[in-house]
Amino acid sequence: MNFRPCIDIHNGKVKQIVGGSLKDAGDQADENFVSRLCAVDYARLYKEKGLCGGHVILLNSVGSEYYEEDVRQAEAALREYPGGLQAGGGITCDNAKKFLEEGASHVIVTSYVFSGGEIHFERLEKLSQLVGKKHLVLDLSCREKDGIYYIVTDRWQKFTKQPLDEALMSRLSRYCDEFLVHGVNVEGTGGGIDRGLVEILVKNTEIPITYAGGIGKMEDLELLDQMSQGRIHFTVGSALDLFGGRLKFDEIITKYNKL
Repeated sequence: MNFRPCIDIHNGKVKQIVGGSLKDAGDQADENFVSRLCAVDYARLYKEKGLCGGHVILLNSVGSEYYEEDVRQAEAALREYPGGLQAGGGITCDNAKKFLEEGASHVIVTSYVFSGGEIHFERLEKLSQLVGKKHLVLDLSCREKDGIYYIVTDRWQKFTKQPLDEALMSRLSRYCDEFLVHGVNVEGTGGGIDRGLVEILVKNTEIPITYAGGIGKMEDLELLDQMSQGRIHFTVGSALDLFGGRLKFDEIITKYNKL
Protein backbone atom coordinates (compact mmCIF):
# COMPACT_ATOMS: atom_id res chain seq x y z
CA MET A 1 0.00 0.00 0.00
CA ASN A 2 1.52 3.30 -1.13
CA PHE A 3 0.61 6.95 -0.82
CA ARG A 4 -0.23 8.57 -4.17
CA PRO A 5 -0.12 12.39 -4.02
CA CYS A 6 -2.61 14.70 -5.73
CA ILE A 7 -2.86 18.11 -7.36
CA ASP A 8 -6.48 19.21 -7.81
CA ILE A 9 -6.95 22.33 -9.94
CA HIS A 10 -10.15 24.39 -9.90
CA ASN A 11 -10.66 27.88 -11.31
CA GLY A 12 -6.96 27.98 -12.13
CA LYS A 13 -5.83 27.33 -8.53
CA VAL A 14 -4.67 24.30 -6.58
CA LYS A 15 -7.51 23.49 -4.19
CA GLN A 16 -9.10 20.89 -2.00
CA ILE A 17 -12.89 20.88 -2.25
CA VAL A 18 -15.82 18.98 -0.78
CA GLY A 19 -16.32 16.51 -3.61
CA GLY A 20 -20.10 16.40 -3.77
CA SER A 21 -20.32 20.21 -3.81
CA LEU A 22 -18.77 20.71 -7.25
CA LYS A 23 -21.07 22.43 -9.76
CA ASP A 24 -20.47 23.52 -13.34
CA ALA A 25 -22.96 26.36 -12.98
CA GLY A 26 -20.88 29.34 -11.91
CA ASP A 27 -17.81 27.09 -11.49
CA GLN A 28 -18.74 26.70 -7.83
CA ALA A 29 -17.49 24.36 -5.11
CA ASP A 30 -17.27 24.34 -1.33
CA GLU A 31 -13.58 24.86 -0.59
CA ASN A 32 -11.58 23.19 2.16
CA PHE A 33 -8.29 24.77 1.08
CA VAL A 34 -6.99 27.16 -1.60
CA SER A 35 -3.22 27.11 -2.06
CA ARG A 36 -0.97 30.08 -2.67
CA LEU A 37 1.37 27.73 -4.52
CA CYS A 38 1.11 26.65 -8.15
CA ALA A 39 0.69 23.10 -9.42
CA VAL A 40 4.35 23.03 -10.48
CA ASP A 41 5.44 23.65 -6.87
CA TYR A 42 3.65 20.52 -5.72
CA ALA A 43 5.00 18.52 -8.66
CA ARG A 44 8.52 19.59 -7.72
CA LEU A 45 7.98 18.47 -4.12
CA TYR A 46 6.61 15.09 -5.17
CA LYS A 47 9.56 14.60 -7.51
CA GLU A 48 12.04 15.48 -4.76
CA LYS A 49 10.36 12.94 -2.46
CA GLY A 50 10.34 10.24 -5.15
CA LEU A 51 6.55 9.83 -5.08
CA CYS A 52 5.13 8.22 -8.22
CA GLY A 53 1.61 7.60 -9.44
CA GLY A 54 0.11 10.85 -8.19
CA HIS A 55 -2.65 12.51 -10.15
CA VAL A 56 -3.28 15.99 -11.50
CA ILE A 57 -7.02 16.61 -11.88
CA LEU A 58 -8.64 19.46 -13.82
CA LEU A 59 -11.91 20.10 -12.03
CA ASN A 60 -13.47 22.63 -14.38
CA SER A 61 -15.45 21.51 -17.41
CA VAL A 62 -14.01 21.95 -20.90
CA GLY A 63 -16.42 24.82 -21.59
CA SER A 64 -15.50 26.75 -18.44
CA GLU A 65 -13.74 30.10 -18.65
CA TYR A 66 -11.17 28.65 -16.26
CA TYR A 67 -10.44 25.44 -18.17
CA GLU A 68 -7.48 26.75 -20.16
CA GLU A 69 -5.83 28.04 -16.99
CA ASP A 70 -6.38 24.61 -15.42
CA VAL A 71 -4.67 23.07 -18.46
CA ARG A 72 -1.77 25.50 -18.24
CA GLN A 73 -1.20 24.64 -14.58
CA ALA A 74 -1.50 20.91 -15.23
CA GLU A 75 0.92 20.92 -18.16
CA ALA A 76 3.50 22.86 -16.16
CA ALA A 77 3.28 20.24 -13.40
CA LEU A 78 3.62 17.38 -15.88
CA ARG A 79 6.68 18.96 -17.47
CA GLU A 80 8.23 19.45 -14.04
CA TYR A 81 7.84 15.75 -13.17
CA PRO A 82 7.70 13.79 -16.44
CA GLY A 83 6.53 10.22 -15.95
CA GLY A 84 5.68 10.80 -12.29
CA LEU A 85 2.11 12.05 -12.52
CA GLN A 86 -1.19 11.03 -14.10
CA ALA A 87 -3.55 13.58 -15.68
CA GLY A 88 -7.35 13.61 -15.60
CA GLY A 89 -10.31 15.86 -16.24
CA GLY A 90 -12.02 16.15 -19.60
CA ILE A 91 -9.84 13.48 -21.23
CA THR A 92 -11.03 12.20 -24.62
CA CYS A 93 -9.48 10.63 -27.70
CA ASP A 94 -8.91 14.17 -28.97
CA ASN A 95 -6.61 15.34 -26.17
CA ALA A 96 -5.30 12.20 -24.42
CA LYS A 97 -2.06 12.03 -26.38
CA LYS A 98 -1.35 15.69 -25.72
CA PHE A 99 -1.22 15.13 -21.96
CA LEU A 100 1.04 12.11 -22.42
CA GLU A 101 3.33 14.16 -24.64
CA GLU A 102 3.49 16.82 -21.92
CA GLY A 103 4.81 14.19 -19.50
CA ALA A 104 1.86 12.34 -17.95
CA SER A 105 2.52 8.66 -17.28
CA HIS A 106 -1.21 7.92 -17.66
CA VAL A 107 -4.43 9.69 -18.56
CA ILE A 108 -7.42 9.27 -16.25
CA VAL A 109 -10.84 8.91 -17.85
CA THR A 110 -14.44 8.81 -16.63
CA SER A 111 -17.05 10.87 -18.45
CA TYR A 112 -15.82 10.07 -21.96
CA VAL A 113 -16.44 6.37 -21.33
CA PHE A 114 -19.37 6.60 -18.89
CA SER A 115 -21.73 8.96 -20.69
CA GLY A 116 -25.50 9.30 -20.72
CA GLY A 117 -25.71 6.80 -17.90
CA GLU A 118 -24.12 4.01 -19.93
CA ILE A 119 -20.69 2.47 -20.56
CA HIS A 120 -19.51 3.16 -24.10
CA PHE A 121 -17.19 0.24 -24.70
CA GLU A 122 -16.47 1.37 -28.25
CA ARG A 123 -14.98 4.60 -26.84
CA LEU A 124 -13.06 2.70 -24.19
CA GLU A 125 -11.57 0.32 -26.75
CA LYS A 126 -10.65 3.17 -29.07
CA LEU A 127 -8.98 5.12 -26.28
CA SER A 128 -7.14 2.07 -24.98
CA GLN A 129 -5.79 1.37 -28.45
CA LEU A 130 -4.85 5.02 -28.96
CA VAL A 131 -2.76 5.52 -25.81
CA GLY A 132 -2.06 1.90 -24.88
CA LYS A 133 -3.51 -0.04 -21.94
CA LYS A 134 -0.41 0.75 -19.87
CA HIS A 135 -1.12 4.50 -20.08
CA LEU A 136 -4.83 4.43 -19.20
CA VAL A 137 -6.48 4.79 -15.78
CA LEU A 138 -10.24 4.49 -15.37
CA ASP A 139 -11.84 6.66 -12.71
CA LEU A 140 -14.63 4.59 -11.13
CA SER A 141 -15.58 7.16 -8.51
CA CYS A 142 -18.87 6.30 -6.83
CA ARG A 143 -21.73 7.73 -4.84
CA GLU A 144 -24.00 5.55 -2.74
CA LYS A 145 -27.73 5.71 -3.39
CA ASP A 146 -30.31 3.38 -1.83
CA GLY A 147 -27.53 1.08 -0.64
CA ILE A 148 -25.93 0.72 -4.08
CA TYR A 149 -22.69 2.34 -5.27
CA TYR A 150 -23.12 3.91 -8.69
CA ILE A 151 -20.34 5.30 -10.87
CA VAL A 152 -20.67 9.08 -11.18
CA THR A 153 -19.42 11.34 -13.97
CA ASP A 154 -19.06 14.98 -14.99
CA ARG A 155 -17.03 15.96 -11.94
CA TRP A 156 -19.14 13.63 -9.75
CA GLN A 157 -22.36 15.51 -10.52
CA LYS A 158 -24.21 12.88 -12.57
CA PHE A 159 -25.19 9.34 -11.58
CA THR A 160 -24.80 6.65 -14.20
CA LYS A 161 -27.02 3.57 -14.25
CA GLN A 162 -23.92 1.46 -13.64
CA PRO A 163 -23.37 -0.06 -10.20
CA LEU A 164 -19.81 -0.91 -9.26
CA ASP A 165 -19.21 -4.61 -8.77
CA GLU A 166 -16.53 -7.27 -9.12
CA ALA A 167 -17.69 -8.44 -12.57
CA LEU A 168 -17.56 -4.92 -14.00
CA MET A 169 -14.10 -4.25 -12.60
CA SER A 170 -12.84 -7.51 -14.04
CA ARG A 171 -14.16 -6.64 -17.50
CA LEU A 172 -12.83 -3.07 -17.43
CA SER A 173 -9.38 -4.20 -16.27
CA ARG A 174 -8.77 -5.61 -19.77
CA TYR A 175 -8.57 -2.05 -21.10
CA CYS A 176 -6.62 -0.12 -18.46
CA ASP A 177 -3.60 -0.22 -16.20
CA GLU A 178 -5.17 1.03 -12.96
CA PHE A 179 -8.39 2.19 -11.31
CA LEU A 180 -8.82 5.45 -9.40
CA VAL A 181 -11.84 5.43 -7.08
CA HIS A 182 -13.13 8.34 -5.01
CA GLY A 183 -15.74 7.64 -2.36
CA VAL A 184 -17.66 10.79 -3.25
CA ASN A 185 -20.08 10.57 -0.32
CA VAL A 186 -17.16 11.05 2.09
CA GLU A 187 -14.75 12.95 -0.17
CA GLY A 188 -13.37 16.05 1.53
CA THR A 189 -14.98 15.29 4.88
CA GLY A 190 -12.11 13.65 6.80
CA GLY A 191 -14.74 11.56 8.54
CA GLY A 192 -13.32 8.13 7.72
CA ILE A 193 -13.11 5.86 4.69
CA ASP A 194 -16.20 4.52 2.93
CA ARG A 195 -16.07 0.94 4.20
CA GLY A 196 -18.84 -0.29 1.94
CA LEU A 197 -16.99 0.91 -1.13
CA VAL A 198 -13.68 -0.49 0.05
CA GLU A 199 -15.32 -3.89 0.56
CA ILE A 200 -16.19 -3.87 -3.15
CA LEU A 201 -12.74 -2.74 -4.21
CA VAL A 202 -10.85 -5.42 -2.29
CA LYS A 203 -12.53 -8.11 -4.39
CA ASN A 204 -10.58 -6.90 -7.44
CA THR A 205 -7.07 -8.34 -7.62
CA GLU A 206 -6.26 -7.90 -11.31
CA ILE A 207 -4.84 -4.36 -11.52
CA PRO A 208 -3.78 -1.68 -9.00
CA ILE A 209 -6.39 0.55 -7.33
CA THR A 210 -5.98 3.94 -5.71
CA TYR A 211 -8.67 4.89 -3.20
CA ALA A 212 -9.57 8.43 -2.10
CA GLY A 213 -12.21 9.80 0.23
CA GLY A 214 -12.75 10.50 3.93
CA ILE A 215 -9.20 9.83 5.13
CA GLY A 216 -8.69 12.12 8.10
CA LYS A 217 -6.32 10.36 10.51
CA MET A 218 -3.68 7.64 10.57
CA GLU A 219 -6.22 5.16 11.95
CA ASP A 220 -8.16 5.49 8.68
CA LEU A 221 -5.06 4.44 6.75
CA GLU A 222 -4.47 1.54 9.12
CA LEU A 223 -8.06 0.38 8.55
CA LEU A 224 -7.67 0.63 4.78
CA ASP A 225 -4.42 -1.30 4.99
CA GLN A 226 -6.09 -3.99 7.10
CA MET A 227 -9.21 -4.28 4.92
CA SER A 228 -7.21 -4.47 1.68
CA GLN A 229 -4.32 -6.51 3.08
CA GLY A 230 -2.04 -3.77 1.80
CA ARG A 231 -3.19 -4.07 -1.81
CA ILE A 232 -5.01 -0.75 -2.27
CA HIS A 233 -3.05 2.48 -2.68
CA PHE A 234 -4.45 5.74 -1.37
CA THR A 235 -4.41 9.47 -1.80
CA VAL A 236 -5.12 12.13 0.83
CA GLY A 237 -6.40 15.60 0.07
CA SER A 238 -7.71 18.19 2.52
CA ALA A 239 -6.67 16.19 5.60
CA LEU A 240 -2.99 16.47 4.57
CA ASP A 241 -0.87 19.19 6.15
CA LEU A 242 0.18 20.33 2.66
CA PHE A 243 -3.44 21.39 2.20
CA GLY A 244 -4.16 22.74 5.67
CA GLY A 245 -4.96 19.45 7.40
CA ARG A 246 -3.50 17.57 10.35
CA LEU A 247 -2.06 14.46 8.68
CA LYS A 248 1.70 14.82 8.32
CA PHE A 249 2.97 14.45 4.76
CA ASP A 250 6.40 13.26 5.89
CA GLU A 251 4.95 10.78 8.39
CA ILE A 252 2.80 9.18 5.71
CA ILE A 253 5.74 8.90 3.31
CA THR A 254 7.92 7.34 6.01
CA LYS A 255 5.30 4.71 6.81
CA TYR A 256 3.88 3.89 3.39
CA ASN A 257 6.50 4.85 0.79
CA LYS A 258 9.71 3.20 1.87
CA LEU A 259 12.32 3.87 -0.78
